[in-house]
Amino acid sequence: MKRRFLLGGLVAVLALIGLAGPAAAQDDAAAQAALTQTILDNIFVFVAGVLVFFMQAGFAMLEAGLTRAKSTAAIMMKNMMDMCIGVLLFALIGMHIAYSGEDLVGFGWYFDGYSSAPESGLGIPVDFFFQAAFAAAAATIVSGALAERTKYVGYMAYTAVITAVIYPIVVNWQWGGGWLSQQGFHDFAGSTVVHSVGGWAALMGAIAIGPRIGKYGSDGKPRAILGHSVPLAILGVFILFIGWFGFNPGSELAADLEVPRIAVTTLLAAAGGGLAAMLTIWAVAGKPDVSMTGNGILGGLVGITAGTYVMNPWMAALTGMIAGVIVVFSVLGIERAGVDDPVGAVSVHGVCGAWGTIAVGLFASRDATVDPIAYDDFVGAEGLFFGGGGGLLVDQIVGVIAVFAFVAITAGALFFALKAAGLLRVSPEEEAAGLDVSEHGAPGYGELAALGGTTATPTPSEGG
Repeated sequence: MKRRFLLGGLVAVLALIGLAGPAAAQDDAAAQAALTQTILDNIFVFVAGVLVFFMQAGFAMLEAGLTRAKSTAAIMMKNMMDMCIGVLLFALIGMHIAYSGEDLVGFGWYFDGYSSAPESGLGIPVDFFFQAAFAAAAATIVSGALAERTKYVGYMAYTAVITAVIYPIVVNWQWGGGWLSQQGFHDFAGSTVVHSVGGWAALMGAIAIGPRIGKYGSDGKPRAILGHSVPLAILGVFILFIGWFGFNPGSELAADLEVPRIAVTTLLAAAGGGLAAMLTIWAVAGKPDVSMTGNGILGGLVGITAGTYVMNPWMAALTGMIAGVIVVFSVLGIERAGVDDPVGAVSVHGVCGAWGTIAVGLFASRDATVDPIAYDDFVGAEGLFFGGGGGLLVDQIVGVIAVFAFVAITAGALFFALKAAGLLRVSPEEEAAGLDVSEHGAPGYGELAALGGTTATPTPSEGG
């Protein structure tokens, strides 16, 4: 009897081990799969952040190519400082404001384990790395609108304020869970949060600083001041184009099957914007202008940035095409209004950013309030033209107006304060000679030094 009891107990123990073994193995496999996914997510977002940082080179090349050679070094310096000052101040102050960290100043978000997207599984370092790249991008948008006439010290002051305060406050409203997010406003990767913030700040800066010498004739009509290198400008366009595949897909904050779909909508919008801008300027001016076509590509990219997640490919292409048309008339209209924006930053980033944000309320064919993981979750009509009614459209318009008003007031106050303090604009003599030598001690191109150190200011007959 005792022998039978022991045998039965042994069988029971073996049975339990046999049942527990597969369950434990399944748990281990699930844990390993989750860890692998987390690692992939973090590495993907890190690479996306690298692409966004690389966009700084695109901004620099575009701006330099569309302006005169005598201020190229100054442009390079401003773009470098957008990154250096922007990253440090966003780390010290902006990150706390943007994502409601407990510490007002310092690196508490890092040491306390604070992350802006804790549900995503992103590590704190990669989360900050990606967010800081966006802050630097928002700041550098302004550089082009103020090119060839801005004091270096004044520009650094602007960069500090926008990355530490202005941009983070808008981020808090949307991505930090603030009032725009709560009311249903949707901006997936920053048509308004990033690009319109930079664009509207550029508008206020251009108004405050005034046009370049010779930009307008005695009759008030604008004259063309040609940039010194079309190849450099279009190289900048393509670098920005490539960087956008970090900007938009990276904003998924995960390595999943949404990433290639977001990349496709981004690609289609860029192509649509470039084609539409080329056809539009051809019809208006009689020639298919190269730089305007480049701005059309960028306008399409800015336009789709808000809705890339919620639009189908056809609507993405349409959004980009409309942005391409808008950017042409916006550039021409702003110039005729007396605002000198050498690279079209206000139109590309401010106006097209506003358009793309509003387009979500029209063309979203997917629920903008959810964040599904599976590729086949492309369901839910939200935009006006897809049966969602006008609620989302109203939310988008309210968000666009609110951000415009906030940035116009804060950036406007900043730029006019710098102007009143004599810190915004260089002297007419320095502007005529170019900023490279007067502001930084050496020309951007050695050939200019061999020719006397500067290039001549264009005469009216040359369009300057």
